[in-house]
Amino acid sequence: MSAEPFRSGFVSIIGRPNVGKSTLLNSIMGEKIVITSDKPQTTRNRIKGIHNIPGAQIVFIDTPGIHRAKSMLNRYMVDEALASIREVDVILFLVEADAPAGGQESLILELLAGVKTPVILVINKIDLVPKEHLLKSIGQYARLYPFREIIPVSALSGDGVERVVASVSGYLPEGPLYFPDEILTDLPERFLVAEIIREKVFRLTRDEVPYSVAVEVESFKERPDGSLISIAAAINVERDSQKGIVIGRKGEMLKKIGIQARREIEHLLDAKVFLELFVRVRKDWSENRRMLKELGYE
Repeated sequence: MSAEPFRSGFVSIIGRPNVGKSTLLNSIMGEKIVITSDKPQTTRNRIKGIHNIPGAQIVFIDTPGIHRAKSMLNRYMVDEALASIREVDVILFLVEADAPAGGQESLILELLAGVKTPVILVINKIDLVPKEHLLKSIGQYARLYPFREIIPVSALSGDGVERVVASVSGYLPEGPLYFPDEILTDLPERFLVAEIIREKVFRLTRDEVPYSVAVEVESFKERPDGSLISIAAAINVERDSQKGIVIGRKGEMLKKIGIQARREIEHLLDAKVFLELFVRVRKDWSENRRMLKELGYE
């Protein structure tokens, strides 16, 4: 009797901003590999989470929220999300249980029209609505698009997440082990460090600041004995007023960002970290093609 074939493939998690895509990926992985915040458009790049189960390797791709983009940076983010639709074996379309079917999701449903890739609808935040409301949403979405499956989940609590993984694995083709078993993401440490710092800015500063922030890790030096990693990073903003907010009175805000970021970076790298942060104004970088490229948004 022959063994079951090994399956592998790529799965894109798409949806409008702030529906919980990054939280879902972190829940699937059982570890935080993507930054999160309660502000929309936190995720700016496609980020891979490599999840191994018996007989299969699933490469989940977290994507920026799909929305009607105006700025050059936002157009880049939407292009990143749309590119992922064309390059994967399965699409997870994530919506919120407490949001009406249609609405902002209509744009994404239009984009999915004619897509031959299996699309699974994942209804998130089911803990926020009564069962009757959830059943009504399932019926509405089933009429809007021929989803292969509709799975209710709570990405925050993990309820239903194992069912998503099991469902996805059934649609994967036979394939190779794309990444070694022990790797959780293909992203370099410098990228992950920059994202952690950016998350702390998102969480700690006022609303007008986060969307104008980009973080560059300018140096990353490890002692030969591995006892200390020295990191210097620039927090780029677009205006002098934003620089003042990030630094804070007597440097208190920047200090708070640094303390919280350093703790998480030490956990990520499993080493002591010396973190030096400074703030730099790069006027209107989010609308400047050259600066977007320099900051990693190509």
